[in-house]
Amino acid sequence: MSKFPPLNEQMDIIRSGVEEIIPEAELVKKIEKSIANNEPLKIKCGCDPSRPDLHIGHAVLLRKMRQFQDLGHQAILLIGDFTAMIGDPTGRNKTRPQLTIEDTKLNAQSYIDQASIVLDKSTLEIVYNSDWLSKMDFSDVIKLASKYTVARMLERDDFTKRYGGGVRISLHEFLYPLAQGYDSVYLNADVELGGTDQKFNLLVGRDLQKESGQTPQVVITTMLLEGTDGVEKMSKSYDNYIGLTDSPTDMYGRTLSIPDALIGKYFEYATTVSIHLLDDIKDDLKEGKSNPRDLKRQLAREIVKLYHDEDAAQKAESDFDALFIKKDIPDDIPEYALSSAETLVSIMVGNNLVSSNGDAKRMIKQGAVKLDDEKVSDLFFEVSPDSEKVLKVGKRKFLRITI
Repeated sequence: MSKFPPLNEQMDIIRSGVEEIIPEAELVKKIEKSIANNEPLKIKCGCDPSRPDLHIGHAVLLRKMRQFQDLGHQAILLIGDFTAMIGDPTGRNKTRPQLTIEDTKLNAQSYIDQASIVLDKSTLEIVYNSDWLSKMDFSDVIKLASKYTVARMLERDDFTKRYGGGVRISLHEFLYPLAQGYDSVYLNADVELGGTDQKFNLLVGRDLQKESGQTPQVVITTMLLEGTDGVEKMSKSYDNYIGLTDSPTDMYGRTLSIPDALIGKYFEYATTVSIHLLDDIKDDLKEGKSNPRDLKRQLAREIVKLYHDEDAAQKAESDFDALFIKKDIPDDIPEYALSSAETLVSIMVGNNLVSSNGDAKRMIKQGAVKLDDEKVSDLFFEVSPDSEKVLKVGKRKFLRITI
């Protein structure tokens, strides 16, 4: 009797929260064969240890890998310590700085420790591509390079833009997707997971496996999660991240700072709420039934609970309220009764919190305007008379908006 769940059950889990399965029909065949032979699939996920810190954006991919583990398959975390010395040019408009092998080894250990918060380390296979790539001689590199054309490389968006714009592309950057693809050949991977920005590199792995006479891997991409600024993808470089090792209080507070437009996406990709609850949340957001502030508080609790526990989530909320809501607002502040929707700029000017419309917009641009302790970045933001709110402008000006 097979130790694996039935095909339909596996596919339902695998399909959830992914952007693409390329091609899905091949994945179905691989799973059917796995069940028939009672053998796990090899699920490869490569990580670039150019930075040592992981955030909940990374966890979208790691949690998909954990699902494969829970289904009984063999998860292989590939530490790209050798390829990190080349520097992945994905999404870059210039050549990425190269690292030393010592840098990558140090970052890799931190990566493994943090990834183990999500993955089951007891069954996880961890490999380093320096173990095989560093042993290749120049003739091996030439042979590998002969399997791909320059035209195919230039199909990649970032290369195309840089080439068209006359921006330098070093030859070694072409070797990155080839080296990553060769990793799949060496491991004879059945499935490779990656973010949508890695699609080109993952497909190179399929091509090189075909050239080597292997059954090509299935490529599964997951959504990239925008950071708390709602603009750039989550990254420590942009200071818009929620770290896997953040304290419960920091994790809770950073979650509350996301734009309302990302609430549904964060519930879907950064939590483990049920499909039914997710559908209810999306419906409430679409129809305006729920206050976004309340949903963000629920979201923050779910995220803290996932990486800490229920008690930590409740305490983080209490600590946040005590610090930012109860203690930070003076007892005696002016009030303004709001009867209909009104722009935030109008409210600020009309209540003498600023001297002019231009001053109001300048304060918003500087991130100095908060509504219920959440920064407002939209110059045309409208306040609705749906609940009592506290407006803070700068460090010392407050206004209680009532209904």
